[in-house]
Amino acid sequence: MAQSEALVKTLKQALKARGLTYAKVAAGIKMSEASVKRMFASGHISLQRLDRICALVEIELTDLLRLHEESQHRISHLEEEQEKELVRDPRRLLVAICVRGGWSVADIVEHYDFAETECIRHLAALDRFRIIELLPGNRIRLRVAKDFRWLPHGPIELFFREQAQTEFLGGKFDGEGRYRRYLSGMLSEGSRQLILRKLDELSREFSSHHQQDLALPLEKRMNVGLMFAYRPWEFSLFRKMRRNRQSVDA
Repeated sequence: MAQSEALVKTLKQALKARGLTYAKVAAGIKMSEASVKRMFASGHISLQRLDRICALVEIELTDLLRLHEESQHRISHLEEEQEKELVRDPRRLLVAICVRGGWSVADIVEHYDFAETECIRHLAALDRFRIIELLPGNRIRLRVAKDFRWLPHGPIELFFREQAQTEFLGGKFDGEGRYRRYLSGMLSEGSRQLILRKLDELSREFSSHHQQDLALPLEKRMNVGLMFAYRPWEFSLFRKMRRNRQSVDA
């Protein structure tokens, strides 16, 4: 893919993440919707128009270039020993989570009890892990893929399962911007596979929004927890009443 076409693709992803349709773009840059569609379809956008569209998305052109560059050569997971090292040092783990969220050194030092020298020491370790590239002036270039995840059943996933899961689920989920619902039913194999595909799609969409919103200032973003739980299951109190107790997973 040509570099200019890849840049336009990154811009389209940014528009989608912010709910900006071609019609809204057309109104914002005073063009017809049909012309905007042709422009994006061809992949050829002048620098002046590119700059104006970036203004609609509320990002700088340099941010768009960074998003495109960061989409290249990213890692999708760490090695088990690397995860173990992060778990052994929760402060380093916190820095790793912050930089994955697009935080700068100044952001981390302002919000958490870190001296700048300690923060940079942790960043140097993350650079060694290839999670980031530590640039001159202590700037941070993220090097993780959109589908990056902690190792399934690995040290970090186990750490959060033991340390954070109960706290998360024990919180309040009523009120605006919060959602929790427990559903139980008997589904066919086809329905079960359909639900799993939709959960996978939503997971990818969440990751995509996370990546696109890295270009926004920290004050315009909020840390969000999202958990999926899906498996064959029956409440143990009811399972004890079954004649054949082996028929449903514990």
